[in-house]
Amino acid sequence: MKISAQRALALDASAAPERRRAERADLVVRVDYQTVDEFFSEFARNINEGGLFVESETHHPLGTRVDLHFKLPGSDEPVQVSGSVVRTSPGSSDEPPGMGIVFDDLDTQTRQRINELVRRLRAGSR
Repeated sequence: MKISAQRALALDASAAPERRRAERADLVVRVDYQTVDEFFSEFARNINEGGLFVESETHHPLGTRVDLHFKLPGSDEPVQVSGSVVRTSPGSSDEPPGMGIVFDDLDTQTRQRINELVRRLRAGSR
């Protein structure tokens, strides 16, 4: 039985080892996102090339599709991308409560913008 990579990532991270492909870079930025029937405004706490972590007391079910809208530091052009909830966290001493969201089908320009930001953030934290 085949399952998609996205579905495989949708397992609860609290019961599984780390599966993130890329190291996170700290970033605090307001993220507006919507599900099929609700709109939310929260803060992202970190980002990597494949997604971001949204701090939130509201946890959507794994696999929930969301449309994200946020601005990268130093840019006036907003990023608009779809994603899916792949991890939820109730919070701990290491991490606030929230959700890991993987980006779906980034266009080339948006992928380049995010990758450049992540590289700058990582270089600045060394």
